[in-house]
Amino acid sequence: MSSSGDHVTSPGSAVAAALEAVLLLADEPVSPQVLAAVVQTSTEQVRDMCDALAAEYESQGRGFVLARVAGGYRYQTAPDQDVYVERFVREGHGARLSAAALETLAVVAYKQPVSRHQVAEIRGVNVDGVMRTLRRRGYIDEIARLPGPGQAVLYGTTPQFLEHLGLDSLDDLTPLGEFVPNPDAVEAMERRLRVVPETVTPDPDGPSGHDQ
Repeated sequence: MSSSGDHVTSPGSAVAAALEAVLLLADEPVSPQVLAAVVQTSTEQVRDMCDALAAEYESQGRGFVLARVAGGYRYQTAPDQDVYVERFVREGHGARLSAAALETLAVVAYKQPVSRHQVAEIRGVNVDGVMRTLRRRGYIDEIARLPGPGQAVLYGTTPQFLEHLGLDSLDDLTPLGEFVPNPDAVEAMERRLRVVPETVTPDPDGPSGHDQ
């Protein structure tokens, strides 16, 4: 006979149904702590339940998975269905980022916190319009300011960036060395960024102001 604890964490339990309902309604990853408060159980049981649901969906070969991304849980399409999802997107049901936007986003992701001027130096082109696009899409935002005159804005990626890439944290980014085998190129990039002090001052006034 199964214990009451086993029942709580089994895929067919009332807790599982409640978690499924909440996660289907959510439009972004939901943390285990929030889920635990909503369904009135422990955070540990939420994690166990989500693991059990994820395993059940995988064993059934469903077209969706329950994934852990950006510190929370969400439903997303199964990786083996990517060809159909991409076909759906290509047919006009989603807007794709340009190559310039993807390159700029990569610089911000790997070198954050970084100013707009530094991103432009690394890419060798003006990035004002691309940075505005990335902010409008919610992938980057102002996270701090350089101390001293001008207080140039420093940018970093957002939780939405992690969500769209299916990552739990920035530590899950693919190591840059796999894409940049030339050590001279890496050293040149580092030299350009050494002007950024290690300590930055968080911006207490929000996103107002301009880059230098």
